[in-house]
Amino acid sequence: MKKLSLLIFGLIVLASCRKMDVPMPQQTISEDLKIASLSGIKLQTPFVTNEVLMNVKSETSQTVTIRIFDIANRVVSKSTSDVKSGDNVLKVYTSALPSSGYRIGLYDANGNLLGITDFNKI
Repeated sequence: MKKLSLLIFGLIVLASCRKMDVPMPQQTISEDLKIASLSGIKLQTPFVTNEVLMNVKSETSQTVTIRIFDIANRVVSKSTSDVKSGDNVLKVYTSALPSSGYRIGLYDANGNLLGITDFNKI
């Protein structure tokens, strides 16, 4: 009887440890963030106060570098992010930047430019 109980208990434990593939919810992309091409970058609005949503579209899952350049083309902010294949909505914080015009660029791990766009900090 003990062996049968242990066998049943063992089967329950093994069955409960089985990995289940749970589908990830699809991220809906608003019209103002949609990108028609296979890869690129798009800001929700070119006029920014403290933060702005940005769609980073990639052909492959990879680590990307986001650089913000000032009007003199100096890097004033740099960060990395892991993105999946397809659309990735990220939030860019700009509260530390003074009011001016900026350019935001997206680069792959090899430093290749994937997309670039401009915005104005107001």
